[in-house]
Amino acid sequence: MSEGISTQQLTDRRGDQWLKLATAELGLPNRSQTHAVDVAVLGGGMAGICAAVSAARNGAKVLLIQDRAVLGGNASSEIRVIVHGVTRLNTGKAERETGIIEEILLHNRFHNPQHSYPVWDHVLYDFVVREPNLELMLNTQALRAEMEGNRIRSAVCWQATTESVVTVRAQQFIDCSGDGLLAATAGALYRTGREASSEFGEKFAPEQADGWQMGPTILLSSEDMGKPVPFKAPSFTIPFDVDHAHPNRRITPFVEGFWWVEVGSDDDIIADAEVIRHKLLGYAYGVWEYVKNSGKYPEAENYALGWVGSLSGRRESRRFIGDYILSEPDQLEHKHFDDAVAYGGWPLDEHNPGGIERIGDPPSFWHEHFDRVYQIPFRSLYSGNIENLLFAGRNVSQTHVALSSSRVMATCATMGQAVGTAAALCVRHGVNPRGVYEAHIDELQEQLLRDDAYIPQRPAHDRADLARQARHFEASSTQSGDPSLLIDGVPRDEHGETHHWQSQELPANVTLSWSEPVELHAVLIKADTNVHRNIMMLKRPKDDADHTSTVPIELVEALEVEVQQDNGEWRRVASIEQNPTRRIHLSFEPVTTKALRVCVLRTYGADQAKLFEVRCYGSTGPASD
Repeated sequence: MSEGISTQQLTDRRGDQWLKLATAELGLPNRSQTHAVDVAVLGGGMAGICAAVSAARNGAKVLLIQDRAVLGGNASSEIRVIVHGVTRLNTGKAERETGIIEEILLHNRFHNPQHSYPVWDHVLYDFVVREPNLELMLNTQALRAEMEGNRIRSAVCWQATTESVVTVRAQQFIDCSGDGLLAATAGALYRTGREASSEFGEKFAPEQADGWQMGPTILLSSEDMGKPVPFKAPSFTIPFDVDHAHPNRRITPFVEGFWWVEVGSDDDIIADAEVIRHKLLGYAYGVWEYVKNSGKYPEAENYALGWVGSLSGRRESRRFIGDYILSEPDQLEHKHFDDAVAYGGWPLDEHNPGGIERIGDPPSFWHEHFDRVYQIPFRSLYSGNIENLLFAGRNVSQTHVALSSSRVMATCATMGQAVGTAAALCVRHGVNPRGVYEAHIDELQEQLLRDDAYIPQRPAHDRADLARQARHFEASSTQSGDPSLLIDGVPRDEHGETHHWQSQELPANVTLSWSEPVELHAVLIKADTNVHRNIMMLKRPKDDADHTSTVPIELVEALEVEVQQDNGEWRRVASIEQNPTRRIHLSFEPVTTKALRVCVLRTYGADQAKLFEVRCYGSTGPASD
């Protein structure tokens, strides 16, 4: 067991003097809880949510533990960082993440059209609590790991709102908390700071290793009040040193605050967190005071602060060591990994190590942008020395420079879906994460692809998919692509190659036929959501070539599935109205047929139907939601 205060000491309430007036007796409060699950996920940011949901959907009993009152981590209403991912490549287009993170962002489009950050918190809450195999504990911090050799037996947690010590026993633990306190107390190897350029051949790393970590930011936003609003700075304000500020520390636009109000650390950024928070508030108010009172921004006269964060959004602290350390050359050279399970493509965006306290330096070194996405291997997502511990998010096995790209939240979410699925496989097969890599990596990749995750340059080859046995494909009309491409295993257009079928008009249908009858029980369809246009939550909604503030018009709204009967007539076996997702899974009573027809009736605004994949499964197939 790790050193420190024991669970018994934490739960000892014998000193309470509690007079229960209802009974006129002295009582002792019971503040101890124990939970036994298959998979425990620590951290309820975007990575943790995706990890927990994916593990639950793949059959594991899951507990998600979050130390705040809301989910979302840096994306929550408490911090309000945008869920960036592969937002824009050198091509000018996004290569947006699908799978669970896209489901979340679409869920927000349907339930939060007003783009409210507090409502966004509850969109995330709804997305989690609706899962039948998933339990959520908020306001709960994992304090330490209790060990059996190199394996975590349980996590000892503290729930502040109930004054409860919570002991969580699990077969697999996933630390998505960012700072990774549980993993650290388990003895998982980790590092902080910047590697020397010679260690991994990183051209953007310093010559000598040092302790610098990218700092957190406190954000603010302002509102036009329609009349002049004066501003008086609070006592803790730190004046903005405009005379020495680098020109890249741009003041305009000022409405959404200043991401470059950041304070880094060359030592223990976790221990310094409260000192840094106080500084950040002072610096943020100092920049706003300059905007309002310098006289150089008359357009700010009517603006007043509408919201200022009290919780900083952290970019970097511990990075845990797995069986592989992802590095800058892996990303820039687009290294192919046989165990690829996630991807990224945000630029190598290393922030000024000292943040605003090195005000003469640019706030960010945009080292290099990507022409296409890079792969993230599974071996970087589990501990190299703790047997049943996985990671997702900024704390995974990677260098400081690699982190400068992979740290954005939609990329972290793809890692989360990967490790959640892997944890469920660990439970199913009675192995640890390294065992999944050694014996079940193909199964992990196939399940991720089935669940609409994207693994670049890794087509699906699902042997249970009966659509791959079809011998004839026919469409009511074709504007681009070909219906036979719906079984090629690539669920999006990739590297300039077409992998879709698109109709000329609506309604439209595509038919798959087999030489011999097949038994069908489920159909899985990947529709279009225009992954080259962003749908993330923004503080100020945008509708342009790169963003949409509504449900993507390309998404299928209504669809039917029909099978051909022996007499040649078609019979509807499944349908959906007001479809909310790109991945459409429809199951029905088993039926034997030689032909199946997918009929797209409506989209959310597009004049054509576009599909990327159709899969068919029998009653013994793996597709079950």
